[in-house]
Amino acid sequence: MMRVISIRLLRAFWSGHSDAQPPLRQWYKLALHARWRNLQELRADLPTADGVTNSRGETLTVFNIGGNKYRLIARVRYDYQLINIRAVLTHAQYDKGQWKD
Repeated sequence: MMRVISIRLLRAFWSGHSDAQPPLRQWYKLALHARWRNLQELRADLPTADGVTNSRGETLTVFNIGGNKYRLIARVRYDYQLINIRAVLTHAQYDKGQWKD
C-alpha cells in the first residue's frame, strides 16, 4: 500500500475550498490502497493523471481533482510506495505554472 505525505496539505486546501473535500478524500483513500508500480498502472485507476517535469528535472504526477476544477501535484516514488504531495491548486493557479519552480 502507498504511503501519502501529507494529508495536512489536503486539509489546508479544502478548508478554503469546501467543494474539494469529497474528491480529495476519495483520491486519498484510493491512493492509500494502491500498489502502483509505474505511471501506466496508476493511470489504469486514474486515467487523467499525467507525468510532468518541473524546472529541477523532477518527474511529478498531476492529478485532476473534482472534474478538473483542481490539480494535485505529487512526486510518486513507485520503488518506495510513497506519494509526496507537493501542492493542491485551483486550475487557474496551476495554469500560471509557478508550481514548476
